[in-house]
Amino acid sequence: MIILGIDTSCDDTCIAVLEIRNSDLEIKSNIVSSQVKLHAKYGGVYPLLAKREHIKNLPVVLKKALRQGRSAELSRSPQGKSTDIDLIGVTVGPGLEPCLWQGVNFAKDLAKKWEKPLILINHIEAHIFANFVGKNSKFKIQNSKLFPSVCLVVSGGHTQLILMKDIGKYKLIGETRDDAAGECFDKIARILGLGYPGGPVIAAEAAKFGREQFSTKLPRPMIHQKNYDFSFSGLKTSVLYEVKKLKILNLRLKTEFCHETQQAIIDVLIKKTIKAAKNYKVKSIILGGGVAANDELRKQFKEKIKKELSNIQYLIPHIQFCTDNAVMVGITAYFHQKEATKKLNKIKAEANLRI
Repeated sequence: MIILGIDTSCDDTCIAVLEIRNSDLEIKSNIVSSQVKLHAKYGGVYPLLAKREHIKNLPVVLKKALRQGRSAELSRSPQGKSTDIDLIGVTVGPGLEPCLWQGVNFAKDLAKKWEKPLILINHIEAHIFANFVGKNSKFKIQNSKLFPSVCLVVSGGHTQLILMKDIGKYKLIGETRDDAAGECFDKIARILGLGYPGGPVIAAEAAKFGREQFSTKLPRPMIHQKNYDFSFSGLKTSVLYEVKKLKILNLRLKTEFCHETQQAIIDVLIKKTIKAAKNYKVKSIILGGGVAANDELRKQFKEKIKKELSNIQYLIPHIQFCTDNAVMVGITAYFHQKEATKKLNKIKAEANLRI
């Protein structure tokens, strides 16, 4: 089975070609066209600019993905149908609606032209499924040993704790009430004058921190509450107020703020996730989303699980599959192939789609 995956949920134009044979996975191509440099001056993603870039990039990215996937010379019938691609998976939500529509419409056009079934993919679920790409591109999923699982999906737009009972069986048990963790990183980086995207630049600065104690302790919002919800807006506000108190914000202070900001977010994410894992008696903890690429978060999660939950599995995606990509879309499509549709006129983007 050869699957074409498409994702335009935010500012990255992503297309991948996967071949799955007897449960062996081969990633034939994985193309991501990033718009980070275009949006950097805005300190975040400008949706209409991202939409315009998707329109321009999608045909180019498709051509490159097919070429790398050894499908440059697609086998074609006289009617122009591609006989290489068996099905198409496309992200329909959640995400930025102007961006989502570009991928959805592009996928619909391909499905119609090639007469191939289309599978509608939830972006959050796809981030979870990014964990199922194992070493040597093998599937690393053994249902009886993984589920139930607590999944933490943490990115620029989402911070959610999901109880996963099995493939396709989810219960949202906690989410952010305001800013997502990635969004908080972006806003604090802007306050500190460090640029965009905030997560990587704050992580890089935090790694330079050498002192044992930071003079100002930042809050860990909602860390002691009994629920599994998150709130990071107050952390951003605290940094803003502390910076305003200073006469000079020098490089040393910026490094200290970055270290404390990162640690505050990590403390909250780990505390809530570990509590959920214990209460729901899960067999695994699964991370996903762009913030899951943070080295310190990955390391501290591993240490905490080893100390408190040594009998459960800890799954984190390869770094390249944490941020938006179409490999995770293609894998999710594989597991939902029975839900494929050819009724294209009813398909729509859903910016606020829930898992």
